[in-house]
Amino acid sequence: MTTPIAPAISPAPTTSPLLRRGMTVRTVTPRPVAVSFTGPRTVGLVEEDIPVLLPGTVRVRTLYSGISAGTEMTAYRGSNVYLTKQWDPAQRLFTAGGRSFDYPVTGWGYSEVGEVVECAPDLDGSESGLRVGDVVYGIWGHRSEAVLPAERLAGRRMPPGVDPVAGVFARVGAIAMNAVLAADLHLGETVAIFGQGVIGLLATRLAALSGARVIAVDTIAPRRELAARLGASLTLDAADDATTVAEGIKRTAPEGADVSIEISGSYRALHEAVRATAPGGRVVAAGFYQGEGAGLHLGEEFHHNRIQIIASQIGGVPTGLAGRWTTERLHRVFMDLVADGRVDVAPLISHVVPCADVVEAYRLLDETPAETLEMVLDFRSGPHAGDGATPS
Repeated sequence: MTTPIAPAISPAPTTSPLLRRGMTVRTVTPRPVAVSFTGPRTVGLVEEDIPVLLPGTVRVRTLYSGISAGTEMTAYRGSNVYLTKQWDPAQRLFTAGGRSFDYPVTGWGYSEVGEVVECAPDLDGSESGLRVGDVVYGIWGHRSEAVLPAERLAGRRMPPGVDPVAGVFARVGAIAMNAVLAADLHLGETVAIFGQGVIGLLATRLAALSGARVIAVDTIAPRRELAARLGASLTLDAADDATTVAEGIKRTAPEGADVSIEISGSYRALHEAVRATAPGGRVVAAGFYQGEGAGLHLGEEFHHNRIQIIASQIGGVPTGLAGRWTTERLHRVFMDLVADGRVDVAPLISHVVPCADVVEAYRLLDETPAETLEMVLDFRSGPHAGDGATPS
């Protein structure tokens, strides 16, 4: 059950008339809060019931939650396919005539980090290894508190010495790594990465660590500059009218890129990635594409140059790696790279805002993409954190 939060909630002042009359005051356990989309571009916080601690579970108090500027914004804007079609998991098909979910959509989000504050009595720590005070990362949506199976968080403790806010990058880092693994890069090859948002920048860094020569493509100059700092050998402006990206790439790699990764979710960018790739090469389509494929012309270079288009999605790992890699391993390996300093996520954080400012956070992501990268909601303070008292 969710309840909209009042516009302003203040703790009882110590000079309350109730106190002056000698009435007792008891601290009330605050109700958790969650982010809720009530319609396209309409977002706010709602109160939730306090979740019950079941056997085998732990209670996690959220510290930070990262907003996805790709998939999540499609739910915010109302373009997500789940809002218009029904996903049939048995057939693995989207079907018309229904929808997978409707507004209000509460607790969306997949990049959380929090502190274990309570363990179920049946957990002695031997199975999951979790204890009160552990800081863990995972997926429980933009909410201040969650009760989760301990086994789901096993192996997801924050590495020692790493700032807890870095935990919001575990999922997006795994997505970037999955795309780079799907590219099947080899030492010395050229890879063009289209889209230098958070996931694209992480893919740029991971591809550079893999020994590839990276060409980073984006329309936003600060993102291209950051891509160069993360290891890109060349950056190209996708909005340059003087020359196309494909032509720019072929000036330095005459046959084209050995592999391209398209991670912006733009069909036009996907088409340009196809154009930029060498004959017989591979394009990894890792963006979340919306609607019909305007700007994607498969009768042109895709057909004539025999380009492979490979989908990358975090629901599974590349087919050839399925025997050894899992999505859990993707998360673990990425966080190990953060822990040992080979991936620095700090430059990717553009904003850390109190969760109470969620309306402004989504507005900034929606309207000013050139000024935002990773938007982090801070759940460490507010009425839900227990700042108030009520008379009894």
